[in-house]
Amino acid sequence: MKPTISDSVVYVGADDHDIDLFESQYPVPNGVSYNSYVILDEKIAVLDTVDRRATDTWLENVETALAGRRPDYLVISHLEPDHSYNIALLCDRYPEMQLVGNAKTFSMLPRFFGPDLANRQLTVGEGDQLCLGAHTLTFYMAPMVHWPEVMVSYESAEKLLFSADAFGKFGALDCEEPWTDEARRYYLNIVGKYGAPVQALLKKAAGLDIAKILPLHGPVLEGDLSPYLEKYQVWSSYAPEEPGVALCLCSIHGNTGQAGQMLREMLEAAGVTVAFFDLARCDMSAAVAAAFRYDRLVLAAPTYDGGLFPPMEDFLAHLKSKNFQRRTVGLVENGSWAPAAARLMAAKLGEMKEMTVLEPAVSVPSTVTAQTRAQLQALAKQLEG
Repeated sequence: MKPTISDSVVYVGADDHDIDLFESQYPVPNGVSYNSYVILDEKIAVLDTVDRRATDTWLENVETALAGRRPDYLVISHLEPDHSYNIALLCDRYPEMQLVGNAKTFSMLPRFFGPDLANRQLTVGEGDQLCLGAHTLTFYMAPMVHWPEVMVSYESAEKLLFSADAFGKFGALDCEEPWTDEARRYYLNIVGKYGAPVQALLKKAAGLDIAKILPLHGPVLEGDLSPYLEKYQVWSSYAPEEPGVALCLCSIHGNTGQAGQMLREMLEAAGVTVAFFDLARCDMSAAVAAAFRYDRLVLAAPTYDGGLFPPMEDFLAHLKSKNFQRRTVGLVENGSWAPAAARLMAAKLGEMKEMTVLEPAVSVPSTVTAQTRAQLQALAKQLEG
């Protein structure tokens, strides 16, 4: 369902239910929305375009909103192709329309569209304003949230924050689901590395009187905005959201998996919340989101070719790339000869900030034994706190 904003601010975006992987890596079973907006005033501004996958629907929506009028400006919040693909198309259709962006936007624009749009540019900087009549846009730079050219726009008459990719989520708008889970998975996998720039943007937003947040993906946020702002504060500071254990394992023949299941049962019997992931089969982005969500993490993996089993190596690479930090971690390894997984996982964790690795690691000697169970019980006790 298209969001209703006001008589003057119209949603013209589109849902995409045919996409399987967002950015060719993140599963989106409920699709995704590409959001775009039109402000109708003495002068008209279109805020962002959409992905090529939604061009026809978007263009129809824009023309319906314009009702025969012609846009004066296209505001470019973010040049990633899922928001910028149709810039040239709109410029061809409305040759008098100016492009509004910052210096970094226009330094990058030719890489996507060549030099032909150079004479259409209106460059804005931090705090600059664009008056449309009754509506005025103020621009705030948001570099590395999550590209260097990103900016957000605040419309003061209706107290609207056009927030670019900030506060977005996976899922089409016609899919009814809670905001938090898919917003968490979106943020931590798309923006997660850039906590400090997000904190800087939150400080700017704190000085604005915001009635609605209009992101480039996901629903328009309105009403009490504090829960959304609080989540972004937690996520961008790398603090855990809640107590619990993300138990992430991979198993070749099932024995490491059996040890992981035993540990899960021990923890749950002690009242600990456990999110369980088989890294060889799960959505990796969901495992990453869970690792950030909880304050404790368990990694269980076999030794493989003298190194780490690849799904675990891949998972740890994802965590490092998203600036994972400040967690307590328990380790479980398996090896029939020369086990090395625990040492290698600990070394990978040592490359991250403020990680506490519990000792000793549980070592499974090929199959689960009575000694293994005792080690798992000891680890469960350490993790209960």
